[in-house]
Amino acid sequence: MVIDIPKTQAIKYTGSKLKLLPYILSLSKQVSDNSKNNSIFDGFSGSTRVSQAYAKTGYKVYANDIAPYTKVFNTAFLLNTQEPKSYQPLINHLNSLKPIDGWFTEHYGGDGNHKISNNGDGLKKPWQKKNTRRLDAIRDEIDKLNLDEITKAVAITSLILALDQVDSTLGHYVSYLSEWAPRSYNDMKLQVPNLWINKEQNVVMNQDVFNAIKKLPNNISIAYFDPPYGSNNEKMPPSRVRYASYYHIWTTICLNDKPEVFGKAKRRTDSSDTIAGSVFEEFRKGKSGKYIVIEAIEELIKVTSTNYIILSYNSRGRATVNELSETLNSYGKIIEIEKINYRKNVMSIMKWTKDWIKEIEEENFEYLFLMEKK
Repeated sequence: MVIDIPKTQAIKYTGSKLKLLPYILSLSKQVSDNSKNNSIFDGFSGSTRVSQAYAKTGYKVYANDIAPYTKVFNTAFLLNTQEPKSYQPLINHLNSLKPIDGWFTEHYGGDGNHKISNNGDGLKKPWQKKNTRRLDAIRDEIDKLNLDEITKAVAITSLILALDQVDSTLGHYVSYLSEWAPRSYNDMKLQVPNLWINKEQNVVMNQDVFNAIKKLPNNISIAYFDPPYGSNNEKMPPSRVRYASYYHIWTTICLNDKPEVFGKAKRRTDSSDTIAGSVFEEFRKGKSGKYIVIEAIEELIKVTSTNYIILSYNSRGRATVNELSETLNSYGKIIEIEKINYRKNVMSIMKWTKDWIKEIEEENFEYLFLMEKK
């Protein structure tokens, strides 16, 4: 069953579940139609599209992610209780600021009249200077205005969404294009995000998922997990798929901490290979002989006390469908598995059978597992 979904808003994001929202909401509807407590825990909120979709369809959402930019987006979208137009004067003020040369221009601004996007240091840049100068002025002004948490989150969300429209990247920030993307020549302009007035008292969390689970109430009906996944190619450095490195710039804009940076992409030092990363992105085996990511998912399922769990996982991750299926069945009962082929854009629904798990995986599939906990 595929259902219509509400509009959501986010940045370009690796692993975005935008196209999967109809299937995710459909699985949730199967097990929540008769529930008096339609609540959801989104343990890895990422781009926040799933949390937004749940909130706009009537669920009370507990949205969690360790990334600062996810917390900002969730705060803006899930906690807002004001008319969106009430933020327009603030957005107008930020748009009217005089551009300045600051920290962001120094590290991330390039001259638009050069074929190779650089500002004299020979390094490619994600934005043209005319836009980083506006970023410098706007971000510092947001801190000076002494805004409440939600209003500040709305302002930063508006800024990030505007920057996302004028970048010169492939959607991540570990490398930049050699030639300016056509959109990078546009002038950045902030707009009020596509907010709505939330009727539920949603909860925004910014913690490691295992710590967040400990703080959840006992009556949440569904947990949705979309853990980050590392490559199953042992020759690929794990840092290439770590979200801390992919979106280090959004972290810096949210914190405005002007950190020490390194490398050609000017990444934050706390996004380096030896510091950043998630246990779910690990490609090595643990002491038990199992891959560490599989141990992590098993522990995640074990400690989650919701009635139902929806797990999303990509075929290119380290964990296999067989291993995930065995793990889920050991802590409950798999109700349904949905398999989405990104390339063909088709979906096949399969019930749990021993024959099915023998299927050889190919191409790029996303799997959605719906299980009932014991």
